[in-house]
Amino acid sequence: MLTKSPFLLILFSLPLMSQTQPARCMNSSDVIVATAIEHDMDVDARKPATQWKKASPVTFCEDWQGKNPDPERQTTVRVLWSAQMLYLRYECHYRELFLFLDSGPNGRRDHLWDRDVAEAFLQADPSQPRFYKEFEVAPNGFWIDLDIAPGADRDLKSGLRRSVWLNAENRVWAAELAIPMKALVEKFDPGAEWRANFYRIEGQKEPRFYSAWRATNTPEPNFHVPSAFGRLRFAAPGHAQ
Repeated sequence: MLTKSPFLLILFSLPLMSQTQPARCMNSSDVIVATAIEHDMDVDARKPATQWKKASPVTFCEDWQGKNPDPERQTTVRVLWSAQMLYLRYECHYRELFLFLDSGPNGRRDHLWDRDVAEAFLQADPSQPRFYKEFEVAPNGFWIDLDIAPGADRDLKSGLRRSVWLNAENRVWAAELAIPMKALVEKFDPGAEWRANFYRIEGQKEPRFYSAWRATNTPEPNFHVPSAFGRLRFAAPGHAQ
């Protein structure tokens, strides 16, 4: 059953961690490093915790083929980790918003990718390239999580927490996700290297803007290309980024 969401957008004009005006896109490395934190924390997209300042960002604004850069749709992603949680923070510049107005009681929304979203595909075991987890969050806080496997995609029911914040004056929205490690991997090893990719979708009509950190280079927009995923590494506690 879908209901009108009680989730309220929060509109402010305070500065974000990155510049309020997008700089040129930077998308050279295929590695993103998750910074370790000592204690788990709340997610607050409007007032990011100080731990986020230690996380090295990746930034992208090209389409899924690595072409047609649009700095006004630039996306910045940061990652933190603890033994229990993986944290993602997005800062997303936008030209327009196109959102669902209804969701499940907890904010979950099927087919969220048919509206504006930020996405993460996370693969803890690269030896099984067709198995990974998909997370999506919209500017109004709607979300979906999926367990991707050959012919058997299903709801992940990860228990994620999320927070979103919309700065309409500067046309940027931010989202933070806290994902339990137990939903991602049976036994977390911070010495392991994961595969990952991050994406954005924006726009009401085709051609919509399909943006990727690591280009998938498919003829038509397609994010489900594990061979194109970048690398996610976990910095040791106390390691400077």
